Amino acid sequence: MKTPVFLLTGFLGSGKTTLLNRALKVPALANTAVVVNELGAIGLDQAVIAQATDNVVLLDAGCLCCANTGALHETLADLDGRRARGEIPPFERVIIETSGAADPAPLLNVLLGHPLVTGAYAFEATVCAIDAQHFLASRTEYPELDKQVAIAERFYVTKRDLADPQPVLDFLGDAEILETPAELFASYEGARKYQVSFLGPIRSRAHFSGIRAHAFRPPPPVTWAGWSAWSRLAREEFGARLIRVKGLLQIEETIAFVQGVQGVFHPPQRFQDWPDDDRENRLVCISRDIPEEDIALTLPALNAPAGTQAIYSMQQLRERS
Repeated sequence: MKTPVFLLTGFLGSGKTTLLNRALKVPALANTAVVVNELGAIGLDQAVIAQATDNVVLLDAGCLCCANTGALHETLADLDGRRARGEIPPFERVIIETSGAADPAPLLNVLLGHPLVTGAYAFEATVCAIDAQHFLASRTEYPELDKQVAIAERFYVTKRDLADPQPVLDFLGDAEILETPAELFASYEGARKYQVSFLGPIRSRAHFSGIRAHAFRPPPPVTWAGWSAWSRLAREEFGARLIRVKGLLQIEETIAFVQGVQGVFHPPQRFQDWPDDDRENRLVCISRDIPEEDIALTLPALNAPAGTQAIYSMQQLRERS
């Protein structure tokens, strides 16, 4: 069974370290590995440190902290190898804390698609810590805040004791706002894990500067040739402006959960049946400065004839529409 991985993002001072400290004290989250950029940058309560092995610090509650001194995929592969050899205690999940100003998209691509990662780990969710005191005021000066929010699935509002959280809660709309570390870093199966709402919780947050969520119902039949053609066209036409793609599609005889991040598309996850009661195709595209009609124009590529090597251009699709 693969180890679930969580990506923890949030801007500088948003309270990620405080959240991690709380999480590692929760019995349900024992046996957690935390990967951070610099070991000294995270105050994991030095009093709980038991011993250090190279760049791995063993904590109580069966947790460990690892400084990411190289590439993320190498760090995760090293942790898995040490676990297999019995050099470090076994761990049941990994939480990766990004630096406050980091773009989480490249890390997400590593978690979703690097072979040194996907063999032992399964990406679970991106968790975003949002500061009730400063978030809304900071968005105009730091556009990376909007991207951190747009790419996340789960949210935790911090500093509620210092500011009224309601404006931030209103901003997030119907996004999944959770109250405890145990909920934020829980692993789910079936419908809860692979739910892709037609409207998408991100649509309520469509007032980002330049960032929009577009939800589509691609008509059948979607083919594997069509998925290949569409993902190629989207990558070439939109590139990194297509921040996030998630969907559930019936591709020929298979139900597939599809994902892409900044123009990089990862192998679809295949199911025997739909994971929820909504048995129609759905595709959510989160983009920066891409008109919805431009994305909609590409969707007929999904219906390319099976068994072909279809290659479409925007010009061809405009002429056909």
